Amino acid sequence: MKKDRTEPPAKRIQILSLRLVREGSILYQTRRISSPKDAVGIGQQFLKDADREQVIVCCLDTKNQPLSISVVSMGILNSSLIHPREIFKTAILTNAASIMLFHNHPSGDPEPSNEDLSITQRIKEAGVLMGIELLDHIIIGTEGRYCSLKEKGLV
Repeated sequence: MKKDRTEPPAKRIQILSLRLVREGSILYQTRRISSPKDAVGIGQQFLKDADREQVIVCCLDTKNQPLSISVVSMGILNSSLIHPREIFKTAILTNAASIMLFHNHPSGDPEPSNEDLSITQRIKEAGVLMGIELLDHIIIGTEGRYCSLKEKGLV
Protein backbone atom coordinates (compact mmCIF):
# COMPACT_ATOMS: atom_id res chain seq x y z
CA MET A 1 0.00 0.00 0.00
CA LYS A 2 1.32 3.45 -1.00
CA LYS A 3 1.73 6.04 1.67
CA ASP A 4 0.18 9.43 0.79
CA ARG A 5 2.74 12.17 0.66
CA THR A 6 1.46 15.59 1.42
CA GLU A 7 2.85 18.50 -0.55
CA PRO A 8 4.67 21.16 1.43
CA PRO A 9 2.80 24.43 1.73
CA ALA A 10 3.22 26.90 -1.12
CA LYS A 11 6.10 29.35 -0.86
CA ARG A 12 5.58 33.04 -1.44
CA ILE A 13 7.99 34.56 -3.97
CA GLN A 14 8.70 38.28 -3.88
CA ILE A 15 8.20 40.33 -7.05
CA LEU A 16 10.91 43.00 -7.18
CA SER A 17 11.80 46.07 -9.15
CA LEU A 18 15.23 47.72 -8.93
CA ARG A 19 15.64 51.45 -9.29
CA LEU A 20 18.52 53.83 -9.02
CA VAL A 21 18.03 56.80 -6.74
CA ARG A 22 19.79 60.00 -7.71
CA GLU A 23 21.29 61.49 -4.56
CA GLY A 24 22.74 64.54 -6.26
CA SER A 25 25.15 65.49 -9.00
CA ILE A 26 28.48 67.21 -9.48
CA LEU A 27 29.82 69.27 -12.33
CA TYR A 28 33.01 67.77 -13.71
CA GLN A 29 34.92 69.73 -16.34
CA THR A 30 36.51 66.76 -18.09
CA ARG A 31 33.67 65.32 -20.14
CA ARG A 32 35.60 62.33 -21.46
CA ILE A 33 38.12 60.30 -19.46
CA SER A 34 41.07 59.43 -21.66
CA SER A 35 43.84 59.04 -19.09
CA PRO A 36 44.35 58.42 -15.37
CA LYS A 37 45.19 62.12 -15.00
CA ASP A 38 41.72 62.99 -16.36
CA ALA A 39 40.09 60.66 -13.84
CA VAL A 40 42.07 61.39 -10.69
CA GLY A 41 40.11 64.61 -10.08
CA ILE A 42 36.91 62.61 -9.59
CA GLY A 43 38.54 60.46 -6.93
CA GLN A 44 40.16 63.44 -5.24
CA GLN A 45 36.89 65.35 -5.17
CA PHE A 46 35.25 62.55 -3.18
CA LEU A 47 38.12 61.13 -1.13
CA LYS A 48 40.62 63.89 -0.35
CA ASP A 49 39.29 64.70 3.14
CA ALA A 50 38.13 61.22 4.18
CA ASP A 51 39.40 60.09 7.56
CA ARG A 52 38.94 56.38 6.75
CA GLU A 53 39.26 54.22 3.68
CA GLN A 54 36.44 54.55 1.20
CA VAL A 55 35.92 52.90 -2.15
CA ILE A 56 34.01 54.54 -4.99
CA VAL A 57 33.21 53.29 -8.46
CA CYS A 58 32.77 55.56 -11.46
CA CYS A 59 30.68 54.01 -14.23
CA LEU A 60 31.40 55.09 -17.80
CA ASP A 61 29.60 54.81 -21.13
CA THR A 62 31.10 53.54 -24.41
CA LYS A 63 32.74 56.95 -25.01
CA ASN A 64 34.38 56.93 -21.55
CA GLN A 65 32.05 59.63 -20.29
CA PRO A 66 31.14 59.30 -16.60
CA LEU A 67 27.58 58.10 -16.00
CA SER A 68 27.54 57.80 -12.23
CA ILE A 69 29.63 57.68 -9.08
CA SER A 70 28.76 55.44 -6.17
CA VAL A 71 30.31 54.78 -2.76
CA VAL A 72 30.62 51.01 -2.55
CA SER A 73 32.46 50.63 0.74
CA MET A 74 33.30 52.65 3.81
CA GLY A 75 35.97 51.08 5.90
CA ILE A 76 38.15 51.87 8.87
CA LEU A 77 41.40 53.77 9.15
CA ASN A 78 43.51 51.36 7.10
CA SER A 79 41.20 48.91 5.36
CA SER A 80 37.94 48.56 3.54
CA LEU A 81 36.06 45.44 2.46
CA ILE A 82 35.50 45.22 -1.28
CA HIS A 83 33.64 42.54 -3.18
CA PRO A 84 33.13 42.41 -6.97
CA ARG A 85 29.37 42.01 -6.43
CA GLU A 86 29.16 45.44 -4.81
CA ILE A 87 31.44 47.02 -7.41
CA PHE A 88 29.39 45.84 -10.38
CA LYS A 89 25.91 46.38 -8.93
CA THR A 90 25.82 50.06 -9.96
CA ALA A 91 27.60 49.34 -13.23
CA ILE A 92 24.90 46.88 -14.25
CA LEU A 93 22.06 49.19 -13.22
CA THR A 94 23.51 52.13 -15.18
CA ASN A 95 24.32 50.03 -18.28
CA ALA A 96 27.99 50.94 -17.96
CA ALA A 97 30.48 49.81 -20.58
CA SER A 98 33.40 50.19 -18.17
CA ILE A 99 34.30 51.26 -14.65
CA MET A 100 37.06 53.03 -12.78
CA LEU A 101 37.70 52.18 -9.17
CA PHE A 102 39.02 54.70 -6.64
CA HIS A 103 39.97 54.40 -3.01
CA ASN A 104 41.99 56.44 -0.59
CA HIS A 105 44.82 55.76 1.79
CA PRO A 106 44.29 58.08 4.77
CA SER A 107 47.97 57.60 5.67
CA GLY A 108 48.73 59.74 2.62
CA ASP A 109 50.91 57.13 0.89
CA PRO A 110 49.16 56.03 -2.33
CA GLU A 111 51.33 52.97 -2.94
CA PRO A 112 49.17 49.85 -3.40
CA SER A 113 49.14 47.11 -0.79
CA ASN A 114 49.14 43.40 -1.67
CA GLU A 115 45.42 43.38 -0.86
CA ASP A 116 44.86 46.29 -3.28
CA LEU A 117 46.61 44.36 -6.04
CA SER A 118 44.73 41.15 -5.29
CA ILE A 119 41.24 42.69 -5.28
CA THR A 120 42.03 44.65 -8.43
CA GLN A 121 42.82 41.40 -10.22
CA ARG A 122 39.57 39.80 -8.96
CA ILE A 123 37.52 42.78 -10.10
CA LYS A 124 39.23 42.82 -13.48
CA GLU A 125 38.47 39.10 -13.98
CA ALA A 126 34.84 39.54 -12.89
CA GLY A 127 34.50 42.44 -15.32
CA VAL A 128 35.79 40.31 -18.18
CA LEU A 129 33.10 37.72 -17.43
CA MET A 130 30.38 40.38 -17.40
CA GLY A 131 31.64 42.45 -20.31
CA ILE A 132 32.32 45.51 -18.13
CA GLU A 133 35.97 46.52 -18.39
CA LEU A 134 37.94 47.78 -15.39
CA LEU A 135 39.83 50.72 -16.92
CA ASP A 136 41.86 51.63 -13.85
CA HIS A 137 42.10 51.47 -10.07
CA ILE A 138 43.39 54.75 -8.68
CA ILE A 139 44.56 55.12 -5.09
CA ILE A 140 44.29 58.64 -3.72
CA GLY A 141 46.88 59.88 -1.25
CA THR A 142 47.39 63.30 0.30
CA GLU A 143 48.84 66.49 -1.18
CA GLY A 144 47.65 65.61 -4.68
CA ARG A 145 49.51 62.28 -4.79
CA TYR A 146 47.90 59.28 -6.40
CA CYS A 147 48.79 55.88 -7.83
CA SER A 148 47.21 54.58 -11.03
CA LEU A 149 47.48 50.81 -11.29
CA LYS A 150 47.01 51.19 -15.06
CA GLU A 151 50.06 53.48 -15.29
CA LYS A 152 52.04 50.86 -13.34
CA GLY A 153 50.94 48.16 -15.80
CA LEU A 154 48.92 46.31 -13.16
CA VAL A 155 45.49 46.67 -14.82
